[in-house]
Formats: sequence, C-alpha cells, structure tokens
Amino acid sequence: MAIHLCGVLAGISCVYLIFSTTLGAHSALRACSVRLWGFYGPLGAFIAAWGGVAMITSAPFDNWWHNAYGLDVKILSPPHMLLAAGVMAVQVGTLILVLGQMNRAKGALARRLRVFYLYVGGLMLLSLATVQMEVTVRNLMHTAHFYLVVSLVAPLVFGGISRGSSFRWAATTVAGIYTAVMLLLLWILPLFPAEPKLGPVYQNVTHFVPPEFPLLLIAPALLLDLFWQRTAWRGWRLALASSGLFLAVFALVQWPFANFLMSAEARNRIFGVGYFAYFVRPTSLYATYRFVALERGEALWREIGLAALTATAGAWLGIAWGDRMRHIRR
Repeated sequence: MAIHLCGVLAGISCVYLIFSTTLGAHSALRACSVRLWGFYGPLGAFIAAWGGVAMITSAPFDNWWHNAYGLDVKILSPPHMLLAAGVMAVQVGTLILVLGQMNRAKGALARRLRVFYLYVGGLMLLSLATVQMEVTVRNLMHTAHFYLVVSLVAPLVFGGISRGSSFRWAATTVAGIYTAVMLLLLWILPLFPAEPKLGPVYQNVTHFVPPEFPLLLIAPALLLDLFWQRTAWRGWRLALASSGLFLAVFALVQWPFANFLMSAEARNRIFGVGYFAYFVRPTSLYATYRFVALERGEALWREIGLAALTATAGAWLGIAWGDRMRHIRR
C-alpha cells in the first residue's frame, strides 16, 4: 500500500503540474516547459507521471500473476519489474524536475536543491540494489558473478549523480544515503512482530525479517570522488580508470568483510546475520553459513571479463548522462 501510494502521489503531483502549466497561459513554468501531445509542463513531470501510472498498473498485473501462478515473495517477476520501472521513472523524473530548477538557480537556493538531488540519487541506488537483493546475498560474495551484478548498477549511478550535481563528494553522499537507509531497515524492522502467511515454513519467524547489512559501496564511492577531483580525463579513458578503481576497491573491502559476515561474531543485531526468511531451508548453504564456491577456469574469467566490461560501460553511460543533465533547464 505504501509503495503504490507513492505512485499515486507522484501521478497526482505531476498531472497537476502539467495541467496547471497547460491551462495557465501566464504560468511561471510555461517558459521552462516542454510541449508533449498539446500539453505543457516540465520534462521531469511527464516522466514521473508515466512512472506513477506504471506503478499503479503493476498492482492488478501482480494480482493476476499470483492468481495464475501462485503466491510468492520473489523480487524478480514481470509485475515487480514493471513496478521497478515505474519507480525508476518517478525517480528519474524527480531528478530532472530538481535539475531544471537547480541549473537555473544560484546561491542558497541552488545548494538546497542540490541536497534534494543527492537524496533522490541515494534512493535511486537503494531501489536498484533492492531489485538485485536476491542475487547479492552474503554467501555469494566470494563469486565473480556477485561483482558482475553489482557492477550493473553502482558505477552508472555514481557517475551520473556525481557529474550531474558537480558536487565534490556526490558519490560518497549517494552511497552514504543508501547505507543509512539499509541500516535503519536492518535495525528497526525486527522490532515489529510478524509471522509467515505462506508455506512451506522452514524457519521460526516471529518478527519482520530485514534486508542484509548494506554492501560496502561507500568505500569505492569515496575513492571515485577523490579520483574525479584530481583528473581531467574524459570519455572512455575516464570510464576505464573509474571502473577499474571501483571493482578493485569494492572487491578489496567486500571480500574480507564477507568472511566476517559469515562468522559467529556477526550474528547479532548490529550486523543482522542471524535473520532468515521463512522459506530458507535449514540445510542450505545460506542457513549454514557456507559460501557458494568461486567459479573456476573459463567460467571465472568470463565473469571477471563481463564485470569489467559492465562496470566500464556503466561508468561511461553514467558520466555521459550526468554531463548531459547539467544542461537541463526545463
């Protein structure tokens, strides 16, 4: 209900912006609006309005999906991907709405708008990481595929938000927001009682099961900020260096931290390693704190190569997207 309420609010807000601009010939937004299908409004409002519609549409689609194929709690299903696309459209639309104002503003107003921009960027990273949550769990952190999956998202978001904001510590701020929200979820959700409504039940669940401890994305984000402050490189040269730095630093911190997460010392409320969903089998690798084995031979090198390629492409797209975002005025 909370998720779809966000879609409703985004749709209502953006439709109001569009109609008030279209019908108000002397609207202050008319000069900084685009025209689409005879309507006038900020570009971000059109994008976010579509996102709100997509989010609301995903609800009956999800209900039909469960009636046809049974109830589940999977993240990666077609209705959920439509919902995720709507969420991303709302966030991108909001970024463009803020940027249109921020790029025209000066002084204190520009700084306040930049705070909103970085906050939305942090939520964007959080949303994308949530979509990947099923394939970034702790017992997969000693596989090359895990680093490939993370490379699909983080370099793109870090590059785009950093270049779009022109703020020296943008990537670190975005990673910090992601980390803070994940920690709050980890520490607050278990305080509320809950029990499974689906089966089979393999774990005695008496409270909400939170997401895992956040990935240590703040470490490569900090190094990327420092690197971008000290280089004048551009294009593929910058993307290659950024992706290599991201993968190297992330692996150096996440790999040993995964060892700690699988140890007895992490089985407390701070790190939240002792929480298991109702469907986790007691004999599984995850429940018995064992890693999925690292790929070997050709499979290992293929995953490493794809991770490097993906991180480079994501960094290049993010940087190019962010540079383009600095010119948005509508």
